[in-house]
Amino acid sequence: MTRILALWAVPRSTSTAFEWMMRQRGDFLCRHEPFGEAWYFGEDRRVPRPNATPPRPGLSFAAVWRNLREEAGKGPVFVKDFPHYIMHMADDSFLDRFIHSFLIRDPARMLPSMYDKWPDFLIEETGYAEQRILFDRLCERDGQAPPLIDADDLQNRPEATVRAYCAAVGIPFLAEALRWESGERNAVSWYDGGSWHDNLRTSTGLAPQRTNYLSVDANDHLQQAYAECLPYYEAMRQHRLRID
Repeated sequence: MTRILALWAVPRSTSTAFEWMMRQRGDFLCRHEPFGEAWYFGEDRRVPRPNATPPRPGLSFAAVWRNLREEAGKGPVFVKDFPHYIMHMADDSFLDRFIHSFLIRDPARMLPSMYDKWPDFLIEETGYAEQRILFDRLCERDGQAPPLIDADDLQNRPEATVRAYCAAVGIPFLAEALRWESGERNAVSWYDGGSWHDNLRTSTGLAPQRTNYLSVDANDHLQQAYAECLPYYEAMRQHRLRID
């Protein structure tokens, strides 16, 4: 059985930049949030907010899962997605098809970034609770923590972090994948034409991002979200890969 390499992240966590790095490698077929597209726009979508956009014909969780398994039968597949999109279907037979890894980010940085793009975000769309649930479940089921990296490490020490990640998931480290040309990123955008990826379009590699977002103290919405998300992040951060 060919297993799919999965990075389970939360929104605005540098996860698409990590995916872009994986695309530079050239040895994986990379899929960008395929379950997320079904969650928002599928015929059986589960998004917890009103959505006047008609569902996309033929798009469903079952179709996404079938396509991924077919692709994995032909060669290595990497998927970046968020646990809150898949928890309703994540039985053991589903989880067994993946090599699991996680990317976390301090909600003090993630939430202002999300608010900047989407000020009416729902707490259900942050994904911290579901990420923690999935992580704990895999720890208990498998007897060890799956590889987990922190976005701060990824931005501040990209080479060491990616090297540690590659060793943990059993793939070769390719230094050349850490750099790329700036430009359009249409391959990683199905939501709104790409406005979520402005930083990625101008980037040339994994590095700290300069932003002027509000702080999590700016309003009640951010404060309440931060209070709810922080314990999940802190609990998972204890298990992050140590970077030499």
